[in-house]
Amino acid sequence: MTGTIRLGDGPLAGRLLHLHVTLSALLSKHKPTVVAIEGIFSQRAPRSALILGHARGVAMLCAAQAELPVFEYPPATVKRSLTSGGAASKGGVARAVAMVLGLRETLAVDATDALAVAICHLSRTRGPGGRQVSGVRGPGDGPSAWLRALAASPPRRQTPQNALLEMVARRR
Repeated sequence: MTGTIRLGDGPLAGRLLHLHVTLSALLSKHKPTVVAIEGIFSQRAPRSALILGHARGVAMLCAAQAELPVFEYPPATVKRSLTSGGAASKGGVARAVAMVLGLRETLAVDATDALAVAICHLSRTRGPGGRQVSGVRGPGDGPSAWLRALAASPPRRQTPQNALLEMVARRR
């Protein structure tokens, strides 16, 4: 699997079933402790927004069936957690995600968006140095705040990438 679930063509009900089966299997395999999802946003194409709403509903159902808490973040909040403003372009968010995670390869837009939501959630639940801080915002609203937080925590620099990897390792 490449990290993006491809639903293909065909009747919507069948594609949503495929999404449900695949997400349920991934949640069972990886055993996350939380799900973060991007909130509803308005699009120019109402039909696309409606279909996206169906897919979000399936994702939230899968999380509820796995008894996982779901955290929802508005798109502008996700963008502000990585860039200097809530109106950043998809390219700006992708560059910020690559910088924060130290990625060299170009990811699919959907994968970049998902990572941005994960980083947003992590920045709001962890303080500088990766310490768990319940209900307190993380190191700040932009990449420069992340860099200051990373520089302030030697000798092992706690990056969002390291924190995500540690979270995955603890579940194994």
